Amino acid sequence: MPSASPSGIDRRLFLTSLLGASAAVAGLSGCAGGSAAADTAGASAAPLAAKVPAGTSLKIASYLNTQQLQFRLAKLPTLPFTVSSWVNIGAGPDVINAFRAKSLDLANNAGIPPIQAQFQGFAAKIVAINITRKPNYLFATKPGSDIRTVAEFKGRKLAFSQGQAQGVVLLRALKAAGLAYGDVKLVPLTSNQFLTALQSGQVDVAPLANTQAPAYLQQYGSKGAHTIATDVVDLLNLLWAPQAVLNDRAKAAAVAAYIPEWAKGLVWQWENPDTWNEEFYVKTQNLTLAQAQGITRLANKPLFPPSWDEAVKWEQETADLLAEGGFVKKTDVTGLFDHRFESIAAKAVPAEYRK
Repeated sequence: MPSASPSGIDRRLFLTSLLGASAAVAGLSGCAGGSAAADTAGASAAPLAAKVPAGTSLKIASYLNTQQLQFRLAKLPTLPFTVSSWVNIGAGPDVINAFRAKSLDLANNAGIPPIQAQFQGFAAKIVAINITRKPNYLFATKPGSDIRTVAEFKGRKLAFSQGQAQGVVLLRALKAAGLAYGDVKLVPLTSNQFLTALQSGQVDVAPLANTQAPAYLQQYGSKGAHTIATDVVDLLNLLWAPQAVLNDRAKAAAVAAYIPEWAKGLVWQWENPDTWNEEFYVKTQNLTLAQAQGITRLANKPLFPPSWDEAVKWEQETADLLAEGGFVKKTDVTGLFDHRFESIAAKAVPAEYRK
């Protein structure tokens, strides 16, 4: 992502856009070709080791250093392996490229990146699931817009990122409103370009994270910009890893050891919003306390289901929706889930965080 804010966008608005786009979602670029299913030959079915072998290390994604901060503030126990690097990476395309380059072993994304990786022929699997029940996104209009409902998107220019969660939320909303892809004009952009596109009138509507909307409306609401709510959810927040990593018995054991602490960190963040607001949003992201409080009020309670049945169903529906639009080939997503890890996160948290 760019290191400087786009021209004309308030720095805090831009920072908030980065937080919204990256914390809730991870983006992916489209793929011009590739297999409909990744080569999973050699996928390990061996039981997970009960103990992480000495000398094991993992390279773990930690966008904006959130994982290290969570672990420190929650006073979680020392991991039984070495984190050789915390990689400041979150966007789906970057994660897939890092997986390919073997510079990353484990990442946190939404449900779309694993589908796109499979379409590209790269073997990787989901190892942990956090369910999102409330919508993370809404639709924002350009200044001066008269659009008030999704049905009125017909004939309009819509910001669309094919491989990101925002793109799938848009496709699902169009389908629910009875609109075909040909009824609208999809403008290909990445999510970090949405605010600039709205501001300039390049698009009529863009899906924004809930965390982005207050700052956007503060700046452009007086000029006629507004938001349109949707009940479409982006269900999955997940951990995933390359198949090669999971085929390594030592690294797989380390992944299994990391999952409980990841889940506990999310629970701690949910239960301690005041501390998180101050230590993360205010101190590291330069947001005001009021902005931080607005973000945490919209947050989803973490939920770690003991069974992944709902997640598999949702992931298949998403893949089918993308295939209907010609964005990926028709594919079966069941092979994306490594069920050896299925119950680990749920067992690490109190019952109220399991469903």
